[in-house]
Amino acid sequence: MAHKYVQIAFTETVRAVQTELNSRQGYAGMDQGEDYNYLLSQNEADFIAERDSFYMASVSETLWPYLQHRGGPKGFMRVLDQSTLGFADFSGNRQYVSTGNFRNNDRVALFFMDYPNRRRLKMMGRIELVADNNWELLAKLEVTHYRARVERGFLIHIEGFDWNCPQHITPRYTELEYESVLAPLLEENQRLKQQVLQSSTHASPNGELSSDQGNVTGTGELPLVITGIRQLTPRVRAYEFRHRDDEPLPSINAGAHLQLLVTLKNGALLLRHYSICSNPKRRDIYEIAVLNEPDGQGGSRTIHNVLHLGQQLNCAAPENYFPLHSDARPTVLIAGGIGITPIKAMAQTLQSRGTQFHLHYAGRSLTEMPFQERLARQWPEQLSRYPSDQGKRLNIKEVLQGAIKDAIFYVCGPNRLIDEVAATAKALGISDEQVKFERFTAPSTNQTTPYTLTLSKSQQQIQVNPEQSMLDAILSAGIEHPHSCKTGQCKSCVVKVISGQVTHQDDCLTPAERAQQNLMCPCVSHSKSETLVLDL
Repeated sequence: MAHKYVQIAFTETVRAVQTELNSRQGYAGMDQGEDYNYLLSQNEADFIAERDSFYMASVSETLWPYLQHRGGPKGFMRVLDQSTLGFADFSGNRQYVSTGNFRNNDRVALFFMDYPNRRRLKMMGRIELVADNNWELLAKLEVTHYRARVERGFLIHIEGFDWNCPQHITPRYTELEYESVLAPLLEENQRLKQQVLQSSTHASPNGELSSDQGNVTGTGELPLVITGIRQLTPRVRAYEFRHRDDEPLPSINAGAHLQLLVTLKNGALLLRHYSICSNPKRRDIYEIAVLNEPDGQGGSRTIHNVLHLGQQLNCAAPENYFPLHSDARPTVLIAGGIGITPIKAMAQTLQSRGTQFHLHYAGRSLTEMPFQERLARQWPEQLSRYPSDQGKRLNIKEVLQGAIKDAIFYVCGPNRLIDEVAATAKALGISDEQVKFERFTAPSTNQTTPYTLTLSKSQQQIQVNPEQSMLDAILSAGIEHPHSCKTGQCKSCVVKVISGQVTHQDDCLTPAERAQQNLMCPCVSHSKSETLVLDL
């Protein structure tokens, strides 16, 4: 069955011209496939809902096409179902050319433009005037708080549609779009000016730290330089790193992360892991995306405030605690918010392999979900988006139940999302081996009482309070102990328990390692007993 758009647009004369100009072969595949191209997917529906204007063509009795622009508030063109659109027609210049043409010929062609992202959707259909007494339908087309007078309502029954390539579209931006992009940059510009002023005197009169004292450094063996910074959303910024000497970067696999050593203004050091979200095939750059969390420990805030183009860093080689399986089993990817960073790289790898996958992406809103527009363009049929401000919720049970039996699940996002996926998978009988996840923060604990930690080799005793991890208590006591992720995923801090009972909360140790070898991860696990003795 042919693509619906092709049935309408590719006439015999058009096909003959395509043959003459050697483009016919490129479109031949559109003559086959499922008969679906008059049905809107969520991708088209979301795209139309974001538009505040479109171009509409009618056909006159003289057979001349007539083109008009229709504008209004964002989303005034309503998606009523998979094959029907509707809109309120606002009062204009009162020539009524389109309205008159539609009385004689109900054919209509539409063009929806997204200039900032260089996207366009073309559509053909049949148009119908909504009867004046159809109050229920007219109410659906009304636009609250828009003062323009509504003269009539129209329905459009979709016959076919197709996406255009972005070639030759010049990006254009509304005033509001410019403000959203420029606001954080103007704020940063003012902050940098202030930092330059402070650094010229090296310290402010009230004794505050100068700008060169809050900075991101490192002592790793990989010399990097920041060659690009992009504002992905109001709170998420992407940083591009290249080798300082223009050499190829170490090869990585999807799920790998880069470690940044962050020096806060109070002198405290934080080691932060950021998933590499650029295509793993690339050897010229690593890209990370950092969510500015004002209520966090200050690491992301420092990175947003201090990292700048041309800055040099010495980082450890990337590591990977969240590797992608190497066989051809189908894959379900689940991302929440900034958790899209490793998931995006996984989707790119699976696509290059030809492995079947579907990506479920949840967030506060489309504007708060980094990469979502790019992913929707690249994989319109393999991406499902769940912006909560639109009342869309990711149903974990439905996703897991609807997957192919031997599918592998990868999850990254807030702990509550990961915990829900793990609990639901267990209830559905999905094996632990099929569910993989990566946490950005340590899981919450139910520890309410302090306990005493004894280090057997030095006989040193450490009091661990409920609000701190066992690892932090060890480090605060001046004991050097290897560690990395601090989320129970890397095994770097694993230690043997000599006596006492442990509440295990890591995601990396096997049952045998816990029970038979008495191993634990002090970064996330706690003591069940009042005392715990470790082989340290």
